[in-house]
Amino acid sequence: MLQKDILCATDLTPTSDQAVRAAITIADRAKTRVTLLHVLNRSEQRDRDGVLAAMNDQVVRGEASGRVEHKLLDGDFMKRIAEESGQGHSLLVLATHGPHGLRQNLFGADILKLVRHAAIPSLVVQDGLDLDTLLRRIILPVAAHSDIDRLLDMVIALATVFAADVHVYQLIRPGESPSPELMANKGKMLGRLTEAGVRHEEVNEPSTSFSIGFAEPTIRYAERVGAGAIAIMSHASDEYRYIADAEKERLLANTARIPVLCA
Repeated sequence: MLQKDILCATDLTPTSDQAVRAAITIADRAKTRVTLLHVLNRSEQRDRDGVLAAMNDQVVRGEASGRVEHKLLDGDFMKRIAEESGQGHSLLVLATHGPHGLRQNLFGADILKLVRHAAIPSLVVQDGLDLDTLLRRIILPVAAHSDIDRLLDMVIALATVFAADVHVYQLIRPGESPSPELMANKGKMLGRLTEAGVRHEEVNEPSTSFSIGFAEPTIRYAERVGAGAIAIMSHASDEYRYIADAEKERLLANTARIPVLCA
């Protein structure tokens, strides 16, 4: 699933340096290349050479050992990134500035909308990225989505190239019975990981609060075990549709700064 190149979107800020570093690291592991994408705003359209030089500086800081192709597009950044994600890439890597984006709201509060429109799985990173732990342990929360396979495929692909272990994580709330859909997906996750030869463990963690949210317990667990990524579905399941957006935004901009893989 990682045979094609890694698409990395940058807004040329120091925060997006982290996305470039992550993309290069993944590409090196997967023995593929990086397409570095920047969507020009109006002022930048008059200085394309300057933008290309800034992109090259990011590549140098990322210590690229393989081939990195630069790509410039004009137009609405959300639309163009989503469109480009459908042009034959394996994975989209991008950075978030958190809920208050620094520029154009790029990779700020709109991050959830962007990963939902991407045609491929996305890896969202933040400032403070630790390349030593990136994707070395992946937390895979159990979810009831009917289309879990694309996320599971990417988890297996990344776990394979990073020799990672995967924690299939379920939050157990007192008096709550998991849905048949959720339990079927849990069985699918464990079975697929076994078939692929990926090291994994099943984690059933009792809830310590009465909150119906899932983001904070997941983040706390991931931080406790030194996770290098949390893997989630970008859209809501029918089970938690009414709270899902806020919870997913908390995960994407988590204060532990753990990368989040979305599909």
